[in-house]
Amino acid sequence: MTDLVKKFADADDYQAVNWDRVNDAIDKATWEKLTEQFWLDTRIPVSNDMDDWRELDTDHQWVVGHVFGGLTLLDTVQSQDGMQALRRNVVTPHETAVLNNIQFMESVHAKSYSTIFSTLNTPDEIDEIFQWSDTEDFLQAKAKTIVDIYRNDPDPLHKKVANVFLETCLFYSGFYTPLYYLGNNKLNNVAEIIKLILRDESVHGTYIGYKYQVTYDQLTDAQKQAQDDWAYDLLYNLFDNETNYAKLVYDQVGWTDEVMTFVQYNANKALMNLGKEPIFETTASDVNPVIMNGINTTTSNHDFFSQVGNGYLLGQVEAMNDDDYLIGLDEDAQDDKKKGDR
Repeated sequence: MTDLVKKFADADDYQAVNWDRVNDAIDKATWEKLTEQFWLDTRIPVSNDMDDWRELDTDHQWVVGHVFGGLTLLDTVQSQDGMQALRRNVVTPHETAVLNNIQFMESVHAKSYSTIFSTLNTPDEIDEIFQWSDTEDFLQAKAKTIVDIYRNDPDPLHKKVANVFLETCLFYSGFYTPLYYLGNNKLNNVAEIIKLILRDESVHGTYIGYKYQVTYDQLTDAQKQAQDDWAYDLLYNLFDNETNYAKLVYDQVGWTDEVMTFVQYNANKALMNLGKEPIFETTASDVNPVIMNGINTTTSNHDFFSQVGNGYLLGQVEAMNDDDYLIGLDEDAQDDKKKGDR
């Protein structure tokens, strides 16, 4: 027995993750869904939107840039604090693997906005956008509220609620802008990135909401009521702050009311992900139909080599054989080559 074996003889054995024995089928299904829809921003030609960008006036360009600045901040929160907080209370090793995947994709999301910035904005404009997102009071209040729960709230269910509210509700005041332009056939490649992000966030919010419900269902009635009260109180506070944030960003282009209707719709969806009753009477029919059409994340018909749609397929690969090297030879030459090989 070596010194190292002796040193750890009484320690618990470390367990390998066995994907052939999955306790929760949702873990495996979510992993497969997330890996199936893997994407990177570098494969989408945002530069093709430059003509549309130049046609926007200064106010609308400001909105686009600063909306994406806000989204970058929130995705940074998710990638740096969100998944780390949730990993502390996982039930299965497979859940850890899923959260690792989500954490990586949140980093991809945050980087994707920089791809948009570097294409559409000047270096000075980019610096101003990040300075704004790092100091704007309502945006910072939103981020700090969520981060405080991630870092300091001891209740693992509270962390999941905060995560779902951010994934399924608070992001959407920013998503409104690219979906609006997509519905008006502008900034299509920028919107394609957002639709890819939307597709991811839909899975993230549903998965974390499911994990919340698994634990919530084991509580007593009194404990459930306390959880409900806390969750609704948090949502009301976040919604009040979001209203002020939307006014700051959208009043100049007259979109504030429609944006907040969209936020209400998604607040209800966040609550439904958590298994709770909606609080707003808003339905999909109340949301601008241009936005609802844009939020549909079905596959775009993009050429594989030039542009990646939000449902793109990876190329199919197969092993080469001898006949693959006969390209360019006429039939007689091919026959002679085959006889010679034999």
